[in-house]
Amino acid sequence: MTRVHAAAEKNTNNATVNWNSMKDVFCAIDLGATSGRIIIAPAGTSVADDDLQVIYRFPNAIYEQNGMFFWNTDSLWLEIQKGLRLLADRKDLHVLSIGVDSWGCDIIFLDSQGQPIAHPRAYRDPYTNGRMEQLWQQLAYAHSADNQYVKDPVSVGRNIVYLKTGIQMLPFNTIYQLYACSQQQYAPFLQAAHYLLIADYFNYLLTGVMRCEYTLLSTSQLLNWYSNESAKITQNTDNSNISQTNSHISQFVSTQSSKTVCPHLDSDLLQACGADLSKFAPMAYPSERIGMLRGEISPFAHEVPVIAVASHDTASAVTTVPDEPIAYLSSGTWSLMGIVSPEPVITQHSFAFNFTNEGGVGQTSRLLKNITGMWILEQCRSEWKKQGKDYPHEQLIQMAQQTDYKIDNGLIKPPQLFNPDDPRFANPVSMLNEVQKDIPQSDNRDALTVWTIYHSLAHRYGEVFHLLQQLAPFTITRLHIIGGGARNAWLNQLTEQAIGVPVTVGSTEATALGNILIQSKAL
Repeated sequence: MTRVHAAAEKNTNNATVNWNSMKDVFCAIDLGATSGRIIIAPAGTSVADDDLQVIYRFPNAIYEQNGMFFWNTDSLWLEIQKGLRLLADRKDLHVLSIGVDSWGCDIIFLDSQGQPIAHPRAYRDPYTNGRMEQLWQQLAYAHSADNQYVKDPVSVGRNIVYLKTGIQMLPFNTIYQLYACSQQQYAPFLQAAHYLLIADYFNYLLTGVMRCEYTLLSTSQLLNWYSNESAKITQNTDNSNISQTNSHISQFVSTQSSKTVCPHLDSDLLQACGADLSKFAPMAYPSERIGMLRGEISPFAHEVPVIAVASHDTASAVTTVPDEPIAYLSSGTWSLMGIVSPEPVITQHSFAFNFTNEGGVGQTSRLLKNITGMWILEQCRSEWKKQGKDYPHEQLIQMAQQTDYKIDNGLIKPPQLFNPDDPRFANPVSMLNEVQKDIPQSDNRDALTVWTIYHSLAHRYGEVFHLLQQLAPFTITRLHIIGGGARNAWLNQLTEQAIGVPVTVGSTEATALGNILIQSKAL
C-alpha cells in the first residue's frame, strides 16, 4: 500500500521565481470513475474550456477480488505523481496551486500511523445491499420514546435520516458503507484510526495534512445541516405509511426558520452505523488552503499550495453554472439534476421525491437528484467491444437515429422504455442482457438498444425535472447542461422535448473548470 509521512501544518509563501519567463497556471487533479486527468489553465480573470490543457490522462476502474469491488488507489497515486512530474518538466510553466476533486461516498481506512490499511471498497460493491433498511429500523427503535413499539420502523428510521441530512437515499452512501463494514466486522474498518473520502485521501498524500472537505463530506449522509435538530420520535405517533411519516417533516419544516444552518457530522448517525466521530479529520471549506505539497514527493523547484476546492466533482462542476433561476444537469457516467439554493430544501415533497441536499461553494446547498447516466451505454459499449464491435459514439447515435421504432408523443412506447435508476442496472453481470430484455431480436438490435437507452434517459430527465419544478423556490426558466454529455446534441434535443423548457449547453469540462476557478479565488 502507498505510504505517506504526515507533515506539520504550516502556511508558507511561494519561493521567488523568474516571472518574466514563465506562465502562471493552476493545476486540477480530476479523478473520475473511469479515468483521471492532470489539467492546467492559465491564471487570469476568466477561464473557459478552451483555456484548459490536459497534461496527462490515465485510466481508472473498479476491480474485483473475492467477490468484493475496490478502487486501486495505489495505482491512482502513481499516476498522479507521474502527471505532476510531466507538468514539472514544462519549464515554461509556473504552478500556482493544486486542487483535487473526485467522486463521493467511498471511504478509505488508515491506521494510527496514517497508512492505508486496504484499498477502498467501491460504491458499486453489493455489500451494502439491504443495509439501508436495517439501519433505519435500528434508528427508529433507538429514537422511540421509552423504547415504545414502533409500527413501521423502516419508514420512521428513513424519516430520521432525512430530517437530519436531507440526503437522497442511496445504498452506497457512506453511512451505509460504514454500517455494512460494522455489521460484517470488516477488518480494515475495525483497525482504522482515520477515515478519509477519496479526494481527501489524495490531498493527504500530497500534503501530509488530513482534512474532510465540506462538499465531499456532504455526500456521506452523515452531515446534519442544523445545530438543534434531534428528530426524536414520540410514542403517540402512528408511522404506518409515508404520508403519516410526513407529519414529522411538517413539524420540522414549520420550525426551520428558527434553526441555524450549521453543517456538522451527526454523532447519533455515526454511533448507529458503528463508526467513530473522532476518526474524521476537521472540516475544510472550498478555497481553504490544506497545506503545501510535500517536499519529498514534489517535482517542482518552488513550494506549491494544495487548495481545498469543491472536492466533490459535481460541486466543482456546478460552480460553472450561471447565477440565474435555472436548473442544471451534470451529464456523464452519472447524471445529476438540480438547482443551487442558499439553504437546504427539506420538505414533505423533497422527502417523498427522494431529493438530496449536498454542499456547495460558499456553504450553499445543491438540491438535486442522482440519475443513472451514460453508465448504461458505456457498459453496453464494453460488451460490444468484446464481441468485436468497437462502436464510436457518433456511429451509435447515427445508428439509433435511423431505426424504425415508432414514436408516440416524442417518447418510446412501453414496454421498451425502462427506468435507468432501476437497481438492476447498478452493476449487472451483463448490461446488454438487462437492456435488451424487451428489445426484439433483429438485424438492427444494437441500434434499437441505443435508441431505447437514449429515450429512456430523456424520459427520466423529464420526470425528475418536473419533480424539481415543484421543489424549487423559483420558476425554472431553462435547463443548463454541463459535463461530457453536454456535447451530445441528440440527447440534449430529446431532453428538451421531455422537459418542456429550453436547454442550453455550458462547459463540457465543468468539473476541471470549476476546480480551477475555486483555486483562482483562493490565491
